[in-house]
Amino acid sequence: MGLTADECKLIKSYWAKLAPEHEDMGGEALTRLFQVYMQSKIYFTHYDLCPGSNDIHHQGQKIIKALDSAIKNIDNIRACLSDLSDLHAYNLRVDPVNFKFLTRCLHVTIASSLRGDYNALAYMAFDKFFCLVAQVLTEKYR
Repeated sequence: MGLTADECKLIKSYWAKLAPEHEDMGGEALTRLFQVYMQSKIYFTHYDLCPGSNDIHHQGQKIIKALDSAIKNIDNIRACLSDLSDLHAYNLRVDPVNFKFLTRCLHVTIASSLRGDYNALAYMAFDKFFCLVAQVLTEKYR
């Protein structure tokens, strides 16, 4: 499931539009994740999971930084996310379903920022991208 050149261009374009909000996007998505998919909290028992906490904000920044790096290296996502894949597979052992949950929350966060600009084409491109990222992060689980 690769991305087309047009999808890559669209993702990069919309991601650039979101740049002023990158600082807070990850925290917003994580807050949604923990409120909607409460079972995801199990991986963060040592964090303050209250909305707006420094822990959520910091972890959210890590997520956005990883996504930013993946977008900048969209033609070589596997190599770009290899270390992160190792971390999730061998150390953290995050249940892969949580990547799907986070993807849903990222979609809502992006849609609430871009509003009408986040049309069906944008949604589909980002969904393919997020699925590719999740696939890369979980392929070492086997």
